[in-house]
Order: sequence, then C-alpha cells, then structure tokens
Amino acid sequence: MSKNNKKPNKNNIYIIVLCIFLIVAVALVIALYFMNQNSDKKENIPYTQLIKDIEEDKIEKIEMTVGSTTLKLTYKERENEEDTETAIIPNTQVFMEYINEKKLAGSDIELEQKSSGFFSIISNNFLSIISTALMITIVVMIFKMQGLGDKGKVYDGVENKNKVTFEDVAGLDEEKQEMKEIVSFLKEPERFQKMGAKIPKGILLCGKPGTGKTLMARAIAGEADVPFISMSGSEFIEMFAGLGASRVRKLFEKAKKLAPCIIFIDEIDAIGSRRTNASGAESENNQTLNQLLVEMDGFETNDTIIVLAATNRPEMLDKALLRPGRFDRQITIAPPDLRGREEILKIYSKEKKFADNIDLKNIAEDTAGFTGAELANVLNEAAIIATVNKHDEIQEKDLEEAVKKVTVGLEKTSRVISDKDKKLTAYHEAGHAIVSRYLATSLDVKEISIIPRGVAGGYTMYKTNEDKFYISKTEMEERLVSLLGGRVAEKVALDEISTGASNDLEVATKLARDMIIVYGMSDKIGPISLKVDDPIELELYGHEIEDEVGKEIRRLLDTAYSRAMQILIANRDKLEAVANALLQKETITQEEFEEFFKV
Repeated sequence: MSKNNKKPNKNNIYIIVLCIFLIVAVALVIALYFMNQNSDKKENIPYTQLIKDIEEDKIEKIEMTVGSTTLKLTYKERENEEDTETAIIPNTQVFMEYINEKKLAGSDIELEQKSSGFFSIISNNFLSIISTALMITIVVMIFKMQGLGDKGKVYDGVENKNKVTFEDVAGLDEEKQEMKEIVSFLKEPERFQKMGAKIPKGILLCGKPGTGKTLMARAIAGEADVPFISMSGSEFIEMFAGLGASRVRKLFEKAKKLAPCIIFIDEIDAIGSRRTNASGAESENNQTLNQLLVEMDGFETNDTIIVLAATNRPEMLDKALLRPGRFDRQITIAPPDLRGREEILKIYSKEKKFADNIDLKNIAEDTAGFTGAELANVLNEAAIIATVNKHDEIQEKDLEEAVKKVTVGLEKTSRVISDKDKKLTAYHEAGHAIVSRYLATSLDVKEISIIPRGVAGGYTMYKTNEDKFYISKTEMEERLVSLLGGRVAEKVALDEISTGASNDLEVATKLARDMIIVYGMSDKIGPISLKVDDPIELELYGHEIEDEVGKEIRRLLDTAYSRAMQILIANRDKLEAVANALLQKETITQEEFEEFFKV
C-alpha cells in the first residue's frame, strides 16, 4: 500500500519556532526599553547625596528589592505622598550594614525589603537569559536540520515496484558481467566465505557524467533484492566542523542495521580528494575522508555491506581510498559504442510512439560519443518536438531536429540577419564542407546550414561512419585543415576575415597543442609528453622548451592554413556554387551537396 500522505518538513517547523522565539524576544526588549524610559524620567540621586540625606534624617522610608541595587526613597517633607526618588548603591551588603548601624543609633528610618518577582528576575537578567536560550535553540536546530540520523535515501530492493535491474542497463555488457559477481556476493555470501573468499568492500565506478554509474549501482541493488542507500558526496560536507565525519558514522550504522545492503556514494571526489594540511573547509574534508576510511576498515566479516562510489575524476582521489581492502575494484564505464547506443535507444523508446519507418540504428550512427543520459535526452526532445508539431507519432524529422537541438543548439528563426552576414556565413560554412570533401580522413558532410543555432551563425554537420577509439596523426592534421577551412574561405572569396572563426581557431589551437605536449607527435620535439601539473616542471626539459612548443604549434596551424588555401583556390567554382545555394535555400542536405561534385 503506497503512502501518499506528505509529512510536514521538520526543517520548516524548526524555522517557524525560531522565528516565534525571536519575535517574542524582540517584543520583550521593546517593552523593557519603554519601561526603563518611563522609570528614568527622574534622575537618580547621587550616592553621596543619599548618605547626606540619611545623616540629616530627611528620609522616612527606603524600599529595596532583593538582588537589585536600585533603591526607592520616600522623604519626610514631601508635597505629594506619591512623590518618590530613586538612588543606586554600589554595594548592597555595605549599605545594609550602614542602615542597621543607623537604626541601632536611634534613627527612625524605615527599611522595607521586597523579594524579587518573576518579572523582576526576567528584567534584571534579561540579556543573559535571552542569549543563553537563543544559543541553545540555535544549537538544537542545527543538529535537527542536519538530520544526522536520517541522511541517505533508502530504496528497498524487495518492495520497490520501480526497481532497476540489469535489463534496464544497455551498452555495458562486460561491466554487467563483472557486477553479477557482486550480486552473487550479496545473495549468497556464505558460499564465498566457505571458499575463503572475502567479499569486496568497495567498488569504484569511473566515467563521464551520464554514462550510467548511478543506474548500474541501482541495478545491482535491484538484482540482489537488497536495500540501496544513496547519498551524494557533497551532503557530507557542512560549514560546521565534525558534522561530515558524524554523518559517515550514522550512514554506516544505518547500513549495518539493513545488511545485507549497498551504500552508494555519488561524486565521492567531494570528500575523497587528496588530503592536505590546510585548515577550514579542507580540514573538514580531511576529517570526513578519515572517518570513511576508518568505517571501511571496520567492516566485520558477517556484515554484507558493499560500498559503491562514482566519480568522473578518479585522478583526484586520495591514494589511501584506492588501496586494496577499501575500494578493491575499479570499473571504468565508457560511453557506449554503436551497438550499445542502439540498445540504449531501444530501452528509452519503449514508452514512446514512433513512426514505422524509424530506424534507431541511424540515430545511433549520428550520435557517436553520446552517453546514455544524452541519448535519453535526444528521444525526450524528439517527443516534445513531435507534440509541438501536432504529430500523431514521432517522425524522422522530429528526431533529426532533436539531434541538432542537442548538438548545435536551438534554431534562431526569429533572428534578423543582414545580407552581408548571411553571405559571410554562407562562404564560411561552404569552406568547411568543401575542404572536408577533399581530405582523405574526413567524415562525410551530412548537412550545411546558415540558419543560426545557439551561439553559432551556421553549422556544418558530419555523418559518423564508425566509432573511433584512436586517432592517427594524419587524421588530426587534416582535422586542423578542416577547422581552418571557414576562415580561409572568408579570405579567398571576400578578401576579409571575421570573428565567426573564433571557436574554430580555439579548437584548432588546442588540438595542435595536444598533438605536441600530450601525444608527442612533433618531429622536432620528439615523442615526449610535456603535460605537467606545474609549469616549473618544464624546466627539466630545458629553458627553451616553451619556445619550441610555441613554434611547433604555429608551424602546424600555418601548414593547415596553407593546405586549406590550396584546396579552396583550386575549387573556387565549387565554393561559389555551394555558397550561392546556401543563400537561396539556407540548408543543404548530403545529397544536394554531392551533386556539386558530379559535374
């Protein structure tokens, strides 16, 4: 039976209580202020004048309250019986001894002592009471709002109707096979313990955002039918020292009560980064990480608890966290290949209405490098576009538009563009396409458009023929030529250059730099990696190494620019034809583009 009744948020209740407390405190302060203002209309008699009046037997009655140093005086010769004066004494005990001596000496002065009332106690000690109560309230609220005992969402693997299994995970066949061992550990720990095998304490899932790390963790819990405790690494970190470590302890206490179970810590690099000797927030991170290490070492053999952690920055993690006995296994989850993307699309397309002529393999081919989350986003965008266009089913045009929207950006149909800018964009995009057409390693052009999308004034889309895991030096050099084709086309056709090539230049410069300092593809510098964390380390290779790197980057870009110039000068007629077609149609398909090269 599902529980739909929403419980009131405890944090909101605590905030309301604090607000009421502050309002009451402010009201009391204002009331006491006005009371003191009224009582201070008459000035207090100086202490020396008080003693003089007592010696001269001018005072008939003295009223004093226990615990107070303020006296209320009634003089013998007064015009109105209600007229009184006040005085403040420096020491109550000394003054009482003095009055008693005067009375023994025969003085008829009357001394009346009153016990302190509740309101008098409050008024005399108001600041200390308020400050103490406020501090206690704040401390209690901090601990309540932190929810130290309730952190970590628990998903019951047995009762959850929407539980995730390995059938919901596609494109990760080898990873799923590895994870099936973990499921066996959770289901039948005794079988492994009899053989003397120890259950892995921790498994680290590494990969780009959206590759399916969290999905894989939930699938393990679903297959094993065990509770799944999920918590983000950032939830451990607070501005108050010690709370992160306390949360780690509470999390593992909860897990031991639910064992066998899985603890999943997403973005573990938030607390698991390399420890430093710094203070403040970094010191708090260190304490939290130390507590996590202690808890993982403190597992008992009969505690069937497996800690799964996910990160897209494994290089940032502390070495102590990665040693055997803690995170025993590290599994890298890479973006899916062509077959994997097709399987993922099939899973996410189950609840969507597609036209009969839709081929998911074509979508998979056009989305090389996409993660599972990005593929799901493409199908969702296609469904939205189909709904907006009032289609009964998701059509091929809807899917193509969704891919463009995700990769290039939203189409800016309402943007007013001058004829001059249109002409510049047409030659620019035509230059990219034609240069790519004459490069042996370049991808086929799928579509060219001068309709603005996102921040781009136009775009040239390429068709992905295959998944590539390695790129040769020739491919990278020709990639530089293709990137500079737009800038060169502006120069060749219009004898002018514009800011439209800024992103092309940025990508080309980074690619050339990586060829030299990361991949060691420079014939002059040699097969050496110059990718260092600290620039000072470059001095190990000589003081002139930075100049040499700069010269090599310049040489690669100049060579690519010259080659793009040669291609476009030799095919000036095709550049003009493609640019004019873009000015007329705004968008050219692959088939239309290939027609220019059949003549």
